[in-house]
Amino acid sequence: MAGGIGSRFWPKSRQKCPKQFLDILGTGETLLQMTYKRFAKIVPEENIFIVTGEAYVPLVKEQLPDIDGNQVLAETARRNTAPCIAYMTYKLAAKDPDATFVVAPSDHLITETDDFLATIQKALDHASACDVLMTLGIKPHRPHTGYGYIQYDEEKGGDNIFRVKTFTEKPQLEMAKVFLDSGDFLWNSGIFIWNVRTIIHAFESFQPEIHHLFQSGKEVYFTDQEAAFIKKTYARCRSISIDYAIMEYATNVCVIPSSFGWSDLGTWTSLWEQREKDYLGNAVQGEKVMIYDSENCMVMVPDDKVVILQGLQDYIIVDTGDVLLITSMLEEQQIKEFNATVKRRNGDAYL
Repeated sequence: MAGGIGSRFWPKSRQKCPKQFLDILGTGETLLQMTYKRFAKIVPEENIFIVTGEAYVPLVKEQLPDIDGNQVLAETARRNTAPCIAYMTYKLAAKDPDATFVVAPSDHLITETDDFLATIQKALDHASACDVLMTLGIKPHRPHTGYGYIQYDEEKGGDNIFRVKTFTEKPQLEMAKVFLDSGDFLWNSGIFIWNVRTIIHAFESFQPEIHHLFQSGKEVYFTDQEAAFIKKTYARCRSISIDYAIMEYATNVCVIPSSFGWSDLGTWTSLWEQREKDYLGNAVQGEKVMIYDSENCMVMVPDDKVVILQGLQDYIIVDTGDVLLITSMLEEQQIKEFNATVKRRNGDAYL
């Protein structure tokens, strides 16, 4: 899935070039390229599909020049993850109704690739043999309020695969602390594994409108009529996440508690956690940055700009030339509000 706009990573992530198309880690590869290469180690490259916004199709083809154009699916409107997943599900059903597949965001970081791929293979094997909806849960190390949480039954499982009790979307801080202390909650990674029959049955049971919309195109997938059908379908389809649409209702959900160096890189703080830091905890990208009496700051500025920091602690400083963001890490959830204010006062020019 590569259709998000990465608004929490503003001002670096913009509508014209969201974070999945950026080398946000300074590795020489974009997050999309890193994700593609990771899955190419376990999935035949012709079986990797990219679902993205219509406007981002040229970016995908530019960054993945060897991919066949038919493997890039264009969404004609932003409708969250459930319609995105439905599109791929029903298209794949027209080709191979017995297929088992992985749904993964294109902008996550995985540092322990071998462990990750081993976990994915285990999930694929289980989902191909059983009527279950699989997800990967990340063992939490702090009460994060930006992630969904999965509660699992430690007594009902085998081979490190457990039944899920509940899904909870982005709790308040006090509730997140309770989840962390309980020991039976995991962060929702947003990575799912299931077979085509099982997820179609889930759409049919819990989201019949979405089911009928995408099922009605079974004769046009992989034909010249597909693009027109999808445009019409997305115009009629409501916006809803897969968590709210399916996962919170289904009773056949399983999770593998995982630890493979995962981060959704959803915020500047999460990037700061991953970047190399100086002895005072400052993560700096920019050749002419001078720091005095400042600790635990995330700094990303142009190499040709002289920047002097003094007396700051736990701050985000991002300069993109036309936008300068200076905000406390503790208040970074307000970045979406900043976006809205900038849009109201200046239009879309800076978004």
